[in-house]
Amino acid sequence: MSNGLRLEVSGLTKRFGGLAAVKELGFAVRAGEILGLIGPNGSGKSTVMKLIMGIERANTGQVKLDGVDISGWPSHRIARAGVGIVFQHSRPLGRQTVLENIKLALLPDSLWRLVADAGVDRKARSIAEQVGLGAVLDRKPSGLAFGDLRRMEMAKAIARDPKVVLLDEPFAGLTSAEVEAFSTLIRGFRDAGRAVLLVDHKVKSVAALVDRVLAMYLGENIAEGTTEKVMSSERVRQVYLGGKIESMDRAGETARGQAPLLEVEKATVHYGKAQALEAVSLQVCEGEFVSLVGLNGAGKTTLFNAISGLVPYAGTIQFRGRSLQRMTAGAIARGGVVQCPETRELFGDMTVQENLDLGGHHLPAATRARQLAWLYELFPVLGSRQTQTARTLSGGEQQMLAIARALMMRPALLILDEPTLGLAPVILNQLSEALQQLRQTREMTVLLGEQNVTFALPHADRIYVLEHAHIVWEGSPSRFVEEMGTIYFDDPVTLRRS
Repeated sequence: MSNGLRLEVSGLTKRFGGLAAVKELGFAVRAGEILGLIGPNGSGKSTVMKLIMGIERANTGQVKLDGVDISGWPSHRIARAGVGIVFQHSRPLGRQTVLENIKLALLPDSLWRLVADAGVDRKARSIAEQVGLGAVLDRKPSGLAFGDLRRMEMAKAIARDPKVVLLDEPFAGLTSAEVEAFSTLIRGFRDAGRAVLLVDHKVKSVAALVDRVLAMYLGENIAEGTTEKVMSSERVRQVYLGGKIESMDRAGETARGQAPLLEVEKATVHYGKAQALEAVSLQVCEGEFVSLVGLNGAGKTTLFNAISGLVPYAGTIQFRGRSLQRMTAGAIARGGVVQCPETRELFGDMTVQENLDLGGHHLPAATRARQLAWLYELFPVLGSRQTQTARTLSGGEQQMLAIARALMMRPALLILDEPTLGLAPVILNQLSEALQQLRQTREMTVLLGEQNVTFALPHADRIYVLEHAHIVWEGSPSRFVEEMGTIYFDDPVTLRRS
C-alpha cells in the first residue's frame, strides 16, 4: 500500500447501451478516511459501488486495493481480498438469530474449514455489543426494529474485517437519533484504520461525517474536496437547486380562507420497518400551484403515492372534504386526483396518440378530440410525433407525453413528481413555458414535487420543504429565496413555520 492509499479508482467508465452511467471517474480513499459520494438520482453513485464490488463489470478503468488491480475479479474474491459492502436493503437469514447471522459472517470461507473455532461465539457477541445489538442476540430478524436490522448489516460487515467498507444509503429510513448512532459506528470504521466510501442522499448527515466529499452528476465528478469547498461550489448548488433562484410571488391570486381542495393531516408511511413519512401535513387550495421541494430520498414520491392510493398510510387525506383512505387508486384518479409519476410509466410500444387515448378513454369522443387538440398546442412536438412509439422519443419528449397523458384525464388536481429529472436545460425551459401557459389558460390546481427549485419557484404560490420524512418549512416563494441556503445546506432546526 503506497502513501496510505487503500482504494484507488481511475478512468472508471460504465455504459448501459448508449447511456454512460459512469464517465472516466477517478478518486482515492486512504486508510482511516471517509469519502462521501453525493449527487442527485441518476448520478451514477450506486453504479460506482457495484463496479468496485464486482457486481457490475466496467467498460474501462481500474480499481486497485492496496495497489493490486482487482478490476474484473468476481465479487466473492473481492470480498475475500478485503472489500465489504453494506447494502441499503437488509438481507438477513430469516430463520437464524442475530447472533447466528453474525457468526455466519465470521466463518472461514473455505470448504476445508467449515467448522468455526471456539472463539467465534465470543467474537460475535463482542461485535453485537459494539453495534448495539447486545440485548437482541436471540431474536430473529422478523422481530427486530428497522434500526436493529441495519445494525446487524453493520455487524456482518465488521465480522469480515474489511480494509475498505462501502456503505450504500446507510441512513435511509432511520430516525434522527438513529442517524447519529450510525454516524458513530461509521466513525468507528475510520478509527480502526479502514477506508470508507459512503453514499447517501442525506447531504447534511454525510457532510457532518466525512473527511472529503466527491459530488457526481450524470456519471461525472463535478466537485471534490472538503465539505465546505464542495457545498459552496456553484456547480453543486446548480445541480441540487437548478441554478439561480428566482420567485414570482402571486399575492392576491390565491383565494384566502376557502376550504382546501386537498388536505393532508399527519400522514405517516412505513415501508416494512423503515419510516418514509412521519406526520406530514399540507394543504392545497383550488387554483393554487403548490411546490413541495426536497432533496432525493426526502419522501416526496411516498407522499404522492399515499395521496394517489398506491401505498397504505396512517393519518388522514381528504379531497374536496372526502376521505381517500378506503378508495382505490383508480377511483381516486377518476375522482380528479391524477399523478404524473417520476418514472413516467409510458407504454413504450404504443404511439404518442395511443398513449394519450388511454388517458382519455373515459371521455366522450368530442371531448376527447378537443382535449387532444389542446394538448398538441400545449406540446407541439407531440403533435408532430403522433404516430411515433413512445420508446423512440427523447427523454424530454417522453416527459411531455407523460404530463399530457395525465392532463388528458382532465384532473382537478394534477400531481407532478420530479418532471425535470435528467432533462437538459432547453427541455426544462419548454416544460416551464408549458406550465405557465397551462396556468394562464386553464383553471388548474397543481402539486409539484421537485428537487430543482429553479423550476419549481417561478410557478409557485406556496412552498413546502420536505426533509428526512418531515415538513420542516412552509412559506412564500420570496421568503424561500431569502432562506434557500439555510434550507438546503445548513441545519433545518433553525427554520420556522410561517
